[in-house]
Amino acid sequence: MPTLLAIETSCDETAAAVLQGFGEVLAHEIFSQAEIHSEFGGVVPEVASRNHLVSAPEIIDFALQKAGVQIRDLDAIAATTGPGLASALLVGAATAKGLCIGSGKPFLAINHIEGHLLSPFFGYEKIPPHTAMVVSGGHTLVLDVEGFGSYRLLGRTLDDAAGEAFDKVAKLLGLGYPGGIEIDRLSHSGNPARFDFPRGMIDSGDLDFSFSGLKTAVRIFLEKNGTPTAADLPDICASFQAAVTDVLLSKLFKAARQNKRRILSLSGGVSANSSLRSRAIQLAGDEGLEIHFPPPGLLTDNALMIAFAAAHHLAAGQTDPVDTEITPNFNPSTL
Repeated sequence: MPTLLAIETSCDETAAAVLQGFGEVLAHEIFSQAEIHSEFGGVVPEVASRNHLVSAPEIIDFALQKAGVQIRDLDAIAATTGPGLASALLVGAATAKGLCIGSGKPFLAINHIEGHLLSPFFGYEKIPPHTAMVVSGGHTLVLDVEGFGSYRLLGRTLDDAAGEAFDKVAKLLGLGYPGGIEIDRLSHSGNPARFDFPRGMIDSGDLDFSFSGLKTAVRIFLEKNGTPTAADLPDICASFQAAVTDVLLSKLFKAARQNKRRILSLSGGVSANSSLRSRAIQLAGDEGLEIHFPPPGLLTDNALMIAFAAAHHLAAGQTDPVDTEITPNFNPSTL
């Protein structure tokens, strides 16, 4: 079975993984910069790229040592080439290309969204037809998937991604970064029906999203009512989270019905949200549908999902020139 090294530096995680075949994990390492960026209330691209430069060599060496392999033992080397922060992507892509040039190994340029998209089926040699939602800090997308390499974009956010909305609202509420985790935690003791925040585009008739209006509604609410009390904060978090969840699941299940899919998937960092997951599982059960989530460790940005996507590309006989450019902006045609 082919053995791959994958490198992921699209945002603020420096990650490396070594994968054999489609599911034998030899190493899976992540250095998170969340604590570094928490003092800024969000990711600062220049800070992220500088930390990637420092961390990447150590993370890669550690992954190879843990896997018990050397560069010469690899069949190919992969890196995320987009979408993401340009300065961050350059570090991982350039590192992988340098290793490929020095070792003569094939290079695989992997789309970050494809990594998330395939991650719920980690270990599968064949990706089944399904309706997929990728929901993260930078992206909110619904796609129809016929199989590996056959993806059709059905809807996307027109402004803020769902994860971005979580982080921005958390900042308004004076919570830490990343905000989604704090909002989810506080929501456990909150009443999601207490405050009626808007469900943007839930009745738009299409599969697109908009979360900027919801963020603005929370800001106006806070301006009108002042700093939330300790008693009110969980209810605000739960009500906001319910609004996001209602919209996401409404669109996901609508897409599945329209495309007559019996299998669904939810991936990306926001798929770790406890309310989103539990409601998705409940709705899928009610409709007799099968729903998949990424395994633990593959929810947020990581190199193992990049290695898994790369394994499918390699199995299909696909590699890339080492002069392949990074693509920071999301372009559906690159999937």
